Amino acid sequence: MRRRTAPLLTCLLAVPALALAPLGTTDSKVGDTLHLKGFESGETLDVTVTKVVEPAHAKDSFLRPSAGDHLVAVRFRLKNTGTAVYDDSPSNGATVIDKDGQRFSSSLNDSTAGPSFPGSVTISPGKAALGFITFEVPNTSRVVTVQFAMESGFSDDVGEWQVP
Repeated sequence: MRRRTAPLLTCLLAVPALALAPLGTTDSKVGDTLHLKGFESGETLDVTVTKVVEPAHAKDSFLRPSAGDHLVAVRFRLKNTGTAVYDDSPSNGATVIDKDGQRFSSSLNDSTAGPSFPGSVTISPGKAALGFITFEVPNTSRVVTVQFAMESGFSDDVGEWQVP
């Protein structure tokens, strides 16, 4: 298992550089659970990428992907292993990366792959939530990595899973 960790200020200052940085290798793959931390003491989640559906189909015929794009749906299982309540928007902390290193944030589209996370999720300690987050990527892209971080993506503890 490999995670990228760095002090928060360094991450915030290096965001443009990180977005262009080549990906390293990781041992984590779809199905593996990573233990991630938030900013405050007691903010911890066990995060599992349980499934990646590529291509996924739009749930709403009015919110189809743009011409030349397709949808990718990623199912996450979030288990609160800390002592603090998790209250965040999981889609803000999720990113997919294609074979060329391009990064894509979540889309407003829902897919037919399964139930999506709502805009905001609250998970009490010891409880879990399961849901899909959908991404819109170019047809020429194939997702090879999924990333997730707490605190709407601002946590310096970033989980990374390789997609077969």
